[in-house]
Amino acid sequence: MSSLFCRTLREDPADAELPGHKLLVRAGYIRRAAPGVYSWLPLGLRVLRKVETIVREEMDAIGAQELSFPALLPREPYEATGRWTDYGDNLFRLVDRKGADMLLGPTHEEMFTLAVKDLYSSYKDLPLSLYQIQTKYRDEARPRAGLLRGREFVMKDSYSFDVDDAGLEAAYQRHREAYIRVFDRLGFDYVIVKATSGAMGGSASEEFLAVSDDGEDTFVRCEESGYAANVEAVVTPTAEPVPADVVAATPPAREIDTPNTPTIETLVAVLEETCPREDGRPWEAGDTLKNVVVALVNPDGTRELLVVGLPGDRQVDLKRLEAQVAPAEIDEATEADFAAHPELVRGYIGPAALGLRGEGEERTGVRYLLDPSVAEGSAWATGANRPGVHVVDLVLGRDFTADGTVQAAEVRDGDPSPDGAGVLRTHRGIEMGHIFQLGRKYAEALGLKVLDESGKLVTVTMGSYGIGVSRAVAAIAEANHDDAGLVWPRNVSPADVHLVATGKDSAIFDAAAGIAASLSEQGIEVLYDDRPKVSPGVKFKDAEIIGVPTIVVVGRGLGDGVVEIKDRRSDTRREVALDAVIEEIVREVRPA
Repeated sequence: MSSLFCRTLREDPADAELPGHKLLVRAGYIRRAAPGVYSWLPLGLRVLRKVETIVREEMDAIGAQELSFPALLPREPYEATGRWTDYGDNLFRLVDRKGADMLLGPTHEEMFTLAVKDLYSSYKDLPLSLYQIQTKYRDEARPRAGLLRGREFVMKDSYSFDVDDAGLEAAYQRHREAYIRVFDRLGFDYVIVKATSGAMGGSASEEFLAVSDDGEDTFVRCEESGYAANVEAVVTPTAEPVPADVVAATPPAREIDTPNTPTIETLVAVLEETCPREDGRPWEAGDTLKNVVVALVNPDGTRELLVVGLPGDRQVDLKRLEAQVAPAEIDEATEADFAAHPELVRGYIGPAALGLRGEGEERTGVRYLLDPSVAEGSAWATGANRPGVHVVDLVLGRDFTADGTVQAAEVRDGDPSPDGAGVLRTHRGIEMGHIFQLGRKYAEALGLKVLDESGKLVTVTMGSYGIGVSRAVAAIAEANHDDAGLVWPRNVSPADVHLVATGKDSAIFDAAAGIAASLSEQGIEVLYDDRPKVSPGVKFKDAEIIGVPTIVVVGRGLGDGVVEIKDRRSDTRREVALDAVIEEIVREVRPA
């Protein structure tokens, strides 16, 4: 510790929000260089390398081969796949001195595909799995939570190459099982959930989420069946059409005056007062059709409005919606957007001014998509496109239509599970890994073909598999801390033992140095606090915030021939005879 490049801090950094992020900075693991960009200090780098080693060992075990591509890449491959445009502002772009467009790699599908195309041409060369552990760059609009959402990060990305879909499925399962072993070894409480492929494309897709109340991702689970999915991947079933006789008995749509009712709550109150139902049922928010206006910003910068219709007791989940419209991004509709579309009357927007007007008629310039729970033939109270006016008994299919459906409504606790086996419960998590069956999207775009057994050229099918390596360090920190500091799992801790010498007697430091040397000979990694002029209280605080799982204290007990061993996680302590301490520590660090 007297020579370690480390300085612990007593105060939380101003820019840190989450406990793990605060502690990584305070304990001397990382330092902020710029928003979303961090330097790894010696202790942090030791943890990062241990996570990399676990990932590397499991990838090697399934026969994947490691290589490394540059982070600085040419534009052309990304132009060929469309991602030069699709990535939009998230891509770090630059121009070299000769005027060539370059980028900092956000992910490397194109480079892997071209490498295989360059070297392989026959089915005999496949199957093949390649991977790298490398720094990536994405210009996040709102970097936050330290290493969890940064603009520079370390990622393991691997890719499988097969002749047919059966080979892809086998490669996908091998990677899936390897990921389970990785996350088991990292000590995560994690869940595997169905996910959307988004801009990556492909068919099957699953995420590995570390369960955390501070996570950015929301996922759902059905305890009865084990169904689990990221909320973006939950598919709300299409509601059954209302029977024809019920539709025939529904009165014609009629307008009613509803002054000062720009919200669902105020509308329900007016409906209850002015339009009581014959059967006595009270009006509820779910009886109204809410129409939410958003702007889609396409990768080329063009902007278009979209209106989403859904029951008034639900909110639009913008992350779900954005997953459906990728690679476009969602933005709030502005005053200028509404000025360009005077038919959209805020607080009173209705479907009659949206989407398809009717058979043979022109559509408006604003797309209108409905939540699948809005059944064909169902009647609604909704806006009449005039200030202070709503319409009741407006029937889908009879009085209005839409351009289609969209999975965008919030998913809530108690919603029925899509598999019909029970109800959903919502949880929060941190995305740690994502696996895709990419298929042939990138191989087709870049011309990756091989000769099959009959001598025919076939397009190679690919899988893509990512693990957030630097993010894993942050997720472990978020899940392993207490009020005093970090508490590392042993297999990723920067050391096996934190040895603390307390007091001023040279015999104490001699004994501690001897313990450190003996443990090192046994292959035990020791962080030795040998600082002669630092008080015991400071040393103990540093040991707790740094979070090595075993703390050994050599101090005043030495006169009685004992030293103290403390378990950082349980905070239990015991005294051990000096002549037995090496054996005792080795047994603790390497249990049989």
